[in-house]
Amino acid sequence: MSQLLKKLTRDLPTFLTAFVLAITIWIMAVNATDPVDKRTYPQEIPVEIVGKDPELVITNEIPAQVTVSLSAPTSLWETLIDNPELIHASIDLSKRAEGTYDIDVEVKVSARPVKVETVGPSSIEVTMEPLYSKYLPINLVQPSQPAVGYEAGEATISSEFATVSGPSSLMADVAEVRAILDVSQANQDIDRNITLAAYDENGVIVERVSIDPEQVHVTMPISQRGGYRNVTVKAIVTGQVASGYRLTNITVSPLTVTVYSADSQIVNELPGYVDTQPLNINGADQDISGSLPLNLPAGVSVVGESTIKISVTVSAIQGSITLNNQTIELVGLNPEYTVLISPEIVDVILSGPLPLLDDLKASDVRVILDLTDLAPGTYQLNPRVEVDIPEILVESILPESIEVNISIPPTATPGN
Repeated sequence: MSQLLKKLTRDLPTFLTAFVLAITIWIMAVNATDPVDKRTYPQEIPVEIVGKDPELVITNEIPAQVTVSLSAPTSLWETLIDNPELIHASIDLSKRAEGTYDIDVEVKVSARPVKVETVGPSSIEVTMEPLYSKYLPINLVQPSQPAVGYEAGEATISSEFATVSGPSSLMADVAEVRAILDVSQANQDIDRNITLAAYDENGVIVERVSIDPEQVHVTMPISQRGGYRNVTVKAIVTGQVASGYRLTNITVSPLTVTVYSADSQIVNELPGYVDTQPLNINGADQDISGSLPLNLPAGVSVVGESTIKISVTVSAIQGSITLNNQTIELVGLNPEYTVLISPEIVDVILSGPLPLLDDLKASDVRVILDLTDLAPGTYQLNPRVEVDIPEILVESILPESIEVNISIPPTATPGN
């Protein structure tokens, strides 16, 4: 037994050396096939706050994310990149009272083997103060008035009180909670949600405090005062547009007006609209725009601007015309060639405003067949039509295609 122990003792250094050498060779082999790669993780990691006393509130701005660099086998990097949830960053505020602290950021990776190399920032400054709350009445503030001729009724608010919470340094400034109700130009009942805000004694909003509830629902009736009424505006036109034209549209601005009378019965008896003074469009062959006064009953006036802007759109009636037996004009033919075309005349169908079609002259239309750079041979070519009046369109050419035969004239024989 003693001899066996002596032999083991004598061979132990050799055994350990061989074991270490084997481990080294194994590590080298692994690194050769799957080397460790150090990289900066391509996404920033969200920072989780743990252990904070619920009676305290963080009052300074702290980074929401950190940058992390890792060392991991190359084969593992794809898994890390595809699964960012494997990487967790946090700061632990356990057992921290109010005050300012420099807290180390702890990064853990739920994968092996991975080593965290650097974290940026590696620590975060955190300032905490006690959390205070105030239970305050909600002041409904109405800084504006409804539209002329309307009056606001009593508002109804869904909650009369709100709880304001925040750090002690800010809560000392909170004096009231306001709901701002803007009713400017309102002519119908108000029914909306309003976001609450905390204000100090000088009427300045106190930021970075929370309010519960965040919003209140407000309703307010808006009614029209006696003697006032909203009526539509009806444009009155007289006469007829020029021959070959038609009246396509009439617009007025504003579309409605508010009228008033000390005798509310006169207003109530209105038919729901008021007329403009008549606009004469007799012989018009283009658009007309201008301003017209309203034709109001005695004792009735308009609240605000009483002049109505009116726009009348006049368009030419569209028609069509067929020009028969139009001669084809040849251009670009090589002077050494002769040409025969079939047919030699075409019909052209044009469309456009009737007044322009009625005044169309033969010289306004050309049918052109371009033979530029064409060698002797037979072709089927499409002529083009040029019209000197842009508003007139070419609808079709009959026939669409012309047969063209280009040839070289025979050389004259001496004595003939």
